[in-house]
Amino acid sequence: MNLKRLLEPTWAPQGTLCDLPLEVFSDRGIESLVLDVDCTLLPRHSQVLPERVVRWVHDARQQFRLHLFSNNPSRRRIEAVANSFELPYTAGAGKPRRGPLRQVLEQLQLPAQQVALIGDRVFTDVLAGNRLGLFTVLVHPIGVSGQASRNDRLQRGERTLARWCGARVDNGLPQ
Repeated sequence: MNLKRLLEPTWAPQGTLCDLPLEVFSDRGIESLVLDVDCTLLPRHSQVLPERVVRWVHDARQQFRLHLFSNNPSRRRIEAVANSFELPYTAGAGKPRRGPLRQVLEQLQLPAQQVALIGDRVFTDVLAGNRLGLFTVLVHPIGVSGQASRNDRLQRGERTLARWCGARVDNGLPQ
């Protein structure tokens, strides 16, 4: 697999996780959503989940099996979010390593094609998911209001580097 393909998300919508219509996943046969935590569900430097995130996760739980998957080594931080939704989780995942994500797929007992990985980072979330053939979604980092954060220099830099490698990181939904 070439670098362009590894860095290119399956879908890179303009909004945050809260803006993702769930029918996009069900229409594609997705059975499970693996969700990044920091800056995808939980704003940077915050302990409080925005109400929009809470509603979106609640709705998603009605249709999909969810798993929180974070590089954050703070088991307490990730566990607090997971417990608030009663969801399984992986902290200190080491994305883009494949091993921890393979373990999640084994727990879910699903093929990679039926799992979507949703996150805000190209070089961790998208790269990890693409290495295993998941449906990858690159969202914008979430702010405390539940809207896109204006402080996303790191993600903008990653998107620029990915573009230099030939990846489309602002793509619409695939046909």
